[in-house]
Amino acid sequence: MNNIFAPGLFFRNPHLQTFLGRSKYRLKDTEELHRSSTPIILPCGEGVRLLGLHARHPEGNSRGLVALIHGWEGSADSTYILATAGYLFRLGFDIFRLNLRDHGDSHHLNEGLFHGALIRETFQALRNISRLPTYGRLYLIGFSLGGNFALRAALKHSREEEIPSLSHVFAVSPALDPHKATVAIDAGWGVYRRYFLNKWKRSLNKKQALFPHLYDFRPMMKTRSCMELTEAIMVYYREYRDYLDYFRQYTLDGASFIGLSVPTTIIISRDDPVIPIEDFHALPTQEKLHVAVQPYGGHCGFIDMPGFSCWYERKIYDIIERS
Repeated sequence: MNNIFAPGLFFRNPHLQTFLGRSKYRLKDTEELHRSSTPIILPCGEGVRLLGLHARHPEGNSRGLVALIHGWEGSADSTYILATAGYLFRLGFDIFRLNLRDHGDSHHLNEGLFHGALIRETFQALRNISRLPTYGRLYLIGFSLGGNFALRAALKHSREEEIPSLSHVFAVSPALDPHKATVAIDAGWGVYRRYFLNKWKRSLNKKQALFPHLYDFRPMMKTRSCMELTEAIMVYYREYRDYLDYFRQYTLDGASFIGLSVPTTIIISRDDPVIPIEDFHALPTQEKLHVAVQPYGGHCGFIDMPGFSCWYERKIYDIIERS
């Protein structure tokens, strides 16, 4: 396949690419995935439970298991998750779509709030997923903040304890520096700030309704930026000194990837409107890490028009096939 994503001239705008990546037209071939998906609640230690959906092929026919992690305020039913899952399911892979804490219909499962540093429970969920009945290898795909989680899972797998059968990790438009990404969301095109801020506030209101004895987010509903709300919510994240200390817990730089032992591919565009491309220039050259920097693609876009086919889906499948 073509190793460079080169959309037509009229489809190169990064905001258009970002929008196309979330278009419902991408979901035209996901009916079989939906019919085959079964909800599963995963125990993740310390009383934490995470919700996901497992789609299996008839026994003995699977080419492996693909686990997918959505981005911030997305879910296992986000368009980009369903589209990619449906594409790989049609090609013969079993699928597990994982919801991070307080995403999708899972707010009721845990009293504690979601935040980006919760790698331990996510890693345990992936270990549990790897033990599900399947055939072949495990592949992990994360998008945006989910790409950050996928990369940290790869590093934890390399240094501490293994995720059984983990064969390749893919991160599409991952947020390496969450502080910079939050600043970019607030400072950029206003639609991104409103989109994330409104979804975050809805999620907090849902959490408060479920656990009114623990949370009162009403003073925070007047915040007008993601950074302002991040600073305000630190009263519930008392394990961190301040919001900068919190962001540091899940920031990835070049030194973070020393010792990486599982093949890992990052797919990022130079024109991503919310992820600064300069963060990827400092990543080290090493055997297990490949960074596929594309000139176009927006944020989790990479959509060919007409037809709504997705370049990164084909790229991921090509890498799996060649390995």
